Amino acid sequence: MDIESFRGRVVAELGDDVRIFRAPGRVNIIGEHTDYNDGFVLPAAIDREVLLAVHPRGQRLVTLTSLDFEGSSSFSLDEIGYDAEQPWSNYLRGVCYVLEEAGYHLRGGDVIFSGDVPIGAGLSSSAALEVATATAFLQMAEYEVSGKEVALLCQRAENEFVGTRCGIMDQFISALGQQDHALLIDCRSLDYRAVPVPAGAKLVIGDTGVRRGLVTSEYNTRRAQCEEGVALLQHALPGITALRDVTPAQLEAHRDLLPEAVYRRCRHVVTENARVLQAVAAMEAGDLRTLGQRLNDSHTSLRDDYEVSCPELNAMVEIAQRQPGVYGARMTGAGFGGCTVSLVDEAHAEAFAAEVAPAYREATGLTPQIYISTASAGAGEVE
Repeated sequence: MDIESFRGRVVAELGDDVRIFRAPGRVNIIGEHTDYNDGFVLPAAIDREVLLAVHPRGQRLVTLTSLDFEGSSSFSLDEIGYDAEQPWSNYLRGVCYVLEEAGYHLRGGDVIFSGDVPIGAGLSSSAALEVATATAFLQMAEYEVSGKEVALLCQRAENEFVGTRCGIMDQFISALGQQDHALLIDCRSLDYRAVPVPAGAKLVIGDTGVRRGLVTSEYNTRRAQCEEGVALLQHALPGITALRDVTPAQLEAHRDLLPEAVYRRCRHVVTENARVLQAVAAMEAGDLRTLGQRLNDSHTSLRDDYEVSCPELNAMVEIAQRQPGVYGARMTGAGFGGCTVSLVDEAHAEAFAAEVAPAYREATGLTPQIYISTASAGAGEVE
């Protein structure tokens, strides 16, 4: 639903004094499974978003209506509980709970929201909903809060209230994204800086249609293997506290300390951190070919060393890499399904989308969704 259609609907239901807020989904250009290893990530906000309308109330009651889930829920800001019957509402409830716990005294209101960020595809629809909620409720209560603080509060809501142990990247880029830029985020210090996406290139997202059934168990296994690698490497490198602190040369010098599977997991993280920094340098130099090669290398590493790809992701990446005008392609997100991201020459983007979709359908029997995207701005109020 576009903004004007959404505005027309919510004004009809809530009245002329409604305020509308937005927060985007994201695609991670490069830097996968580095966040929980204190590493670097390079996401961009995308031009798909959650729109959230609020009509203020004098009292502390909040009513929620989801146009996408076709459901409703309500709660008091004085007693925010978990709603097992409408689980989508817990992302909004959790944000309000955390904001109240942090000392922000919120105002009640009637909320209607909708979004076009695909759900379960690894493009952070949940983070977009959380950040839109936090932005709306804080501004309705006339608080000025930094984007970084909004991201941290939303991450806490998902960790503690919803119960998903996510990192900081998704909320961070949804809150702080910049038009035509990616964001280099240091997941240890939370320092960040904008990096321009070179002119003439598009980010093309391919949704494989495969939802990520193995992510939770395999994610926990990979995380444990990384922690095991750090513990074993500390015998030779006592100063390290995370794989962020290990260079590729150090890892190779001490690989005999590690079981083979642990070594390969560590090799992905260590080399991926290096690839992120190389990708940033390439973007700042306008070097699309080097940037694309880093994306290709990232996919190979995720497929072979971290083993979080799947046949459908591999098929879409291989099809993408064969297309004219493509600089590079890789799986993006946690893995085992979800999306790919391709860096495509702007002049070839439409033809790319038209070629990849039928070729993928023929290879897998699945119908993909292809989104030609630009790096977009982070959350805010829609005027």
